[in-house]
Amino acid sequence: MVDENKVKEAIRLLLEGIGENPEREGLKDTPERVARMYSEILAGNDDDAAYHLSRCFSCETDDMVMEKDIVFYSTCEHHLMPFFGVVHIAYIPDGKVTGLSKLSRTVEVFARRLQMQERMTAQIADAIYKELSCKGVMVVAEAEHTCVSARGIKKSGAKTITCATRGCFEKDTQLQEHFLAFIGK
Repeated sequence: MVDENKVKEAIRLLLEGIGENPEREGLKDTPERVARMYSEILAGNDDDAAYHLSRCFSCETDDMVMEKDIVFYSTCEHHLMPFFGVVHIAYIPDGKVTGLSKLSRTVEVFARRLQMQERMTAQIADAIYKELSCKGVMVVAEAEHTCVSARGIKKSGAKTITCATRGCFEKDTQLQEHFLAFIGK
């Protein structure tokens, strides 16, 4: 849970530290706005993927279920700068499926925290694999990191792609290729 009072204090100190006057008109309400923003963009810390994935339905098929282009926004834990992109998910059910919106909610749970893309991709895969007790899952995340595009090397448009496989997706390259073909990779 975000302590908005501490965030307001920290932002006021940050503004002073970079030579700004936190009392000037344009900045006067900035600490409060930033505190509310962090409560929103870091709400995943107070959420649990298991809760969302617990809503399941019986299903006799073991055909691949895919959802692609799930848009996410996250915050890099190294620079406190945004990274954003899409997540693609495929899983092979084992007697049950979850509502498709629950896959998007699972992405949100892990994206809305201070994060590393590599960890986020693995957390999404682990949660789906565990909570659905599915035969396998594959998660691919593609993102642009503003810590790469707006500072340092300044390579706008560069994408980072991460992938996590669990269960039957780990060794079955044909299954992996089938999923990657559907998402255009």
